Amino acid sequence: MKAFLFTCMLVPWLMVLAASTQRFSGESQLIPGSLSSKELSRYFTDYLKSRRVRKALPPGDEPDDSPIPEGPDASDLPTCLLCVCLTGSVYCEEVSPDMTAVPTLPKETAYLYARFNKIKKISSKDFAEIVTLKRIDLTGNLISEIEDGAFSKLTMLEELSLADNRLVKLPMLPAKLKSFNVNHNLLKTKGVKANIFKKMTKLVNLFMADNQLQAVPYIPDSVRILHIQNNNITVVNKDTFCGSNDTYYLRMSLSEVRMDGNPVVLSKYPDSFVCMKVLPVGRYR
Repeated sequence: MKAFLFTCMLVPWLMVLAASTQRFSGESQLIPGSLSSKELSRYFTDYLKSRRVRKALPPGDEPDDSPIPEGPDASDLPTCLLCVCLTGSVYCEEVSPDMTAVPTLPKETAYLYARFNKIKKISSKDFAEIVTLKRIDLTGNLISEIEDGAFSKLTMLEELSLADNRLVKLPMLPAKLKSFNVNHNLLKTKGVKANIFKKMTKLVNLFMADNQLQAVPYIPDSVRILHIQNNNITVVNKDTFCGSNDTYYLRMSLSEVRMDGNPVVLSKYPDSFVCMKVLPVGRYR
């Protein structure tokens, strides 16, 4: 008898509990943010795939659904929405929509990687307030102009890469640079001041290959690796590496010099390399 009464009391309660549970379960699907991490991951993966498919289709072959409005220009979006911002580092590589200017950087940025974009110009304001920068890599852009003073306040900058751009001349560079890469540009001798590197006493790596230089600029004693191959250099003077007025001068730090791919025949200028512990790589006959 007791068991029968207990069952009669328990069944209605269980039915109410089940109904409440079902109601809560049904409503939870409508609550924003209720998706599991796996469901969110699948949602964003599908979204990105659809964006890639639309971008890859040629004009006229878009899917027959509602039109997609044009996305905002990169300059209209916050930097850390377009790029990956970590503590002290900003990564803006192959940004879509196209990045055509240096982005506004968070203060205290030390490392900027903005490679393979469509940046066309570096203005004097781009880095004026980011004096903490130690490395800037702008490889693979469309940079053809750098305003005077663009790097003047970067007293901590040690590495600068402007490779694979469209530069015809160089601006003044920070004195504490240790590595400078300007390979694959359009530089001519008139666009590179003869003593542009003279005060850069900490410069170790200097890369100026694949340009249109007719002469070797002044090379600081601190330089260890010099790449100046594939230019239009026709003459090497005694002052280029050794200094004509000091017969006892030795350039011991310079351990690698590439001059291959230039018209100059290096064997015609034997006195130009007597101070060096290695001969330049290049044409000797």
